[in-house]
Amino acid sequence: METVLIVDDEKNYPHILSAVLEEEGFEAFTAHSGHEALEILGNADVDLVLTDMKMPAMDGMELLERIKAKELDLPVIMMTAHGTVDKAVEAMQKGAYTYILKPFDNERLVIYVNKAIAMYRVVKENRQLRNAVELQYSFGNIIGKSKGMQDVFETIRKVAPSNATVLIEGESGTGKELVAKSIHFNSTRRDKPFVAVNCSALVETLLESELFGHEKGAFTGAVAMKKGRFELADGGTLFLDEIGELSQSLQVKLLRVLQEKVFERVGGEKPISVNIRIIAATNKKLKDEMMQGRFREDLFYRLNVVRIALPLLKERREDIRLFVDHFINKYGDERKADIPVTGLDQDVERLFYDYSWPGNVRELENIIERAMLLCQSNNIKVSDLPKEFRDNVYNTLHLEGIPANAQLDETLTMIEKKMIKRALKLTNNVQSRAAELLGIGKSGLNWKIKKFKLDADSRH
Repeated sequence: METVLIVDDEKNYPHILSAVLEEEGFEAFTAHSGHEALEILGNADVDLVLTDMKMPAMDGMELLERIKAKELDLPVIMMTAHGTVDKAVEAMQKGAYTYILKPFDNERLVIYVNKAIAMYRVVKENRQLRNAVELQYSFGNIIGKSKGMQDVFETIRKVAPSNATVLIEGESGTGKELVAKSIHFNSTRRDKPFVAVNCSALVETLLESELFGHEKGAFTGAVAMKKGRFELADGGTLFLDEIGELSQSLQVKLLRVLQEKVFERVGGEKPISVNIRIIAATNKKLKDEMMQGRFREDLFYRLNVVRIALPLLKERREDIRLFVDHFINKYGDERKADIPVTGLDQDVERLFYDYSWPGNVRELENIIERAMLLCQSNNIKVSDLPKEFRDNVYNTLHLEGIPANAQLDETLTMIEKKMIKRALKLTNNVQSRAAELLGIGKSGLNWKIKKFKLDADSRH
């Protein structure tokens, strides 16, 4: 049963309205002031607020602003007299669902209430669906239903309880630090520190001090003793990002720590013992670096006890929709517009699946964050996307890659078959959704599947 909160300072009015709405199958709460309404909202699940505009202490406008600050999507209907219509219009600009003039017909009120609650029901269902999907296809803060990511999740589950050193390989933006954190927070060290350091962010002399610390007077500017990241991570996990950038001399020192579990601060002589787990990450192929003599072989094998290779986003296109829903949910609260964003236009969905994503998940997140700020409807449109992104996508089909003697009919048939196969894969063989994605009718898609003898389930 859905719930309506009625707010009006008139003594009998809320009780009259609650009787009307309860007859229609709603549960009704009543409040005689804005403060009382906020107290009820803090303790009960409410699907709609029906509030008078003119009230003492806290008027309807202030109540609306307070509600929207906490629950942007909760619909609010303003009740107003003729003299405050301008205020009611202003309230709609600030997020009210609509307004209704007093005195009003009860049937008209019920229509408004039903429409507002139906809209809110869709918003809640979309939110719950996104949360359920993320829960099913996630590990910690990592998302993915593709086989590559499911294999990564399985490796994390197996390796996390151990103290084994882990090497994570993957291009920038694939989520290497998220994997490292998932390993740490699913290990017995979860209550101890997780300390991260980017090996490419500092010059060698500063990085050595950052890793191992230094004694007072060890070098110019060392006015006090400083503990390094190894000491700070004692008992926990040290994450060495971009480890392929370490100099040869620091590689030797890191190898010693891995072998002997001791080190000295810069300028110090006292050995310091630490109990840490090392997780390293790189956007380079460390084995290739080793073969080229740029990375020590003995250190490589010390780090490469367990290797996790993260796939590129273009290699896991079935995960794109999961990421889109996740980022829409993540950045929804930052929107200033009144209309909630719930998805993508079909044109945008096609563009996302056609794009090569050189910046991987990080690039997709950046695009969704920007689009959420610009979007003025329920769905993100092509016009909400950055121009350079659109240009890059539209230029992905290169005619130079098609042989000069290729026949037009054969080439178009090949492209058509590939697009149909892709649409079926992206929609898990649900033909109605695949047809929608392709912009054709379901019967037309079914005919083409038979014509091209494609292997597809007949799901609806």
